[in-house]
Amino acid sequence: MNCFDTEILQTVVAMPESLKQELLHYAKYLRDNYSKDITQEQHPVKKRRSGILKGTFVLPLSDDFDEPLADFAQYME
Repeated sequence: MNCFDTEILQTVVAMPESLKQELLHYAKYLRDNYSKDITQEQHPVKKRRSGILKGTFVLPLSDDFDEPLADFAQYME
């Protein structure tokens, strides 16, 4: 047994019976639903390329875009 098995067993032994029953149901659920995913061949991860969308989201900005807004003039004083 490895350290995970030992720690799991120690934790389960310390649990009340009602939690042990819930843990058993959850462990069976995990085994049944996720063990198939682990054994199947994983698809290779495609590498992302930076800058692939450059220029596709160009907004028409006004010439005074960087100028302070008139609404905030009193805060700028």
